[in-house]
Amino acid sequence: YPQLFAAGMLSGVFTTVIMAPGERIKCLLQIQAATGETKYSGSLDCAKQLYREAGIRGVYKGTVLTLMRDVPASGMYFMTYEWLKNVLTPEGKSVSDLSVPRILFAGGLAGIFNWAVAIPPDVLKSRFQTAPPGKYPNGFRDVLRELIKEEGVASLYKGFTAVMIRAFPANAACFLGFEVAMKFLNWIAPGL
Repeated sequence: YPQLFAAGMLSGVFTTVIMAPGERIKCLLQIQAATGETKYSGSLDCAKQLYREAGIRGVYKGTVLTLMRDVPASGMYFMTYEWLKNVLTPEGKSVSDLSVPRILFAGGLAGIFNWAVAIPPDVLKSRFQTAPPGKYPNGFRDVLRELIKEEGVASLYKGFTAVMIRAFPANAACFLGFEVAMKFLNWIAPGL
């Protein structure tokens, strides 16, 4: 399980390279929609404006916080899924013969464990990525300090219920898709 955790954490590093700009753009567009002010006409326009204003650093603002979210959460995600598959496998049976309901349950719980770890850095990341330039000169430390001072520790779990309601079915489906794809690939190219 420590190897699975480490492999999952490494996957979090790779996904962050791709996810960080998308997360920044998504957060800015969500804030824009909530305020009713239109600064960006869409995702591409947002990316162009961010790049024009601050270069690649503007597009990748919040990458450290995205890493702080995705690295431990991905480790937890993959480790928990494999552990639950083993726990749910009936004695004398193979993990590869796990039933669909058990795969769905393991995948759904893995998603919940993932987000239980990911929510606090995600809240910090979103706050940091949507802040005006210069508001948090010391990065996430300033965001954390302000959030706890003004709203308390519970503020690090904003959106917990909504995230958890989505986490179970989304990740149950994700891992079911993964298992079906693996069975299919092993069927068309056994031993590859």
